Amino acid sequence: MRADIARLTDLEPQEIGNDDHLPDLGLDSLRLMQLVTAWEQAGLKIDFSVFAESATLGEWWAEISRQQAAR
Repeated sequence: MRADIARLTDLEPQEIGNDDHLPDLGLDSLRLMQLVTAWEQAGLKIDFSVFAESATLGEWWAEISRQQAAR
């Protein structure tokens, strides 16, 4: 996920911290939709609202992990 975000924001993956506010790094709503669509096509099953309501990679990862553990 970090590498995908980095690619769309013209950053290196190591420049994106778990607690960085992704919109401040250039991840706008259009890019977010592109990411979520690609991740869904790759098999990720999670509601878009998780990504829209949270603004950090750490929050996203925590929710994804929680939902997958519940399955």
